[in-house]
Amino acid sequence: MEEMKISIGTRLKSFTVQCGRVWHLLKKPTMDEFKAISKISALGILVMGLIGFIISDILTLVLK
Repeated sequence: MEEMKISIGTRLKSFTVQCGRVWHLLKKPTMDEFKAISKISALGILVMGLIGFIISDILTLVLK
């Protein structure tokens, strides 16, 4: 049981060190990057909604 606690503590410390490294690499996106990400995300949401709507309509027609 003691070995598990040491292992978990070591893994937790390693995880926090890795998170710190990533945090230091982060930067605030420019307005152009933000707009591009927003447009792509909105397009993805619309496509997924459209696919769901089409599947729903097909199932409604088939199951009636």
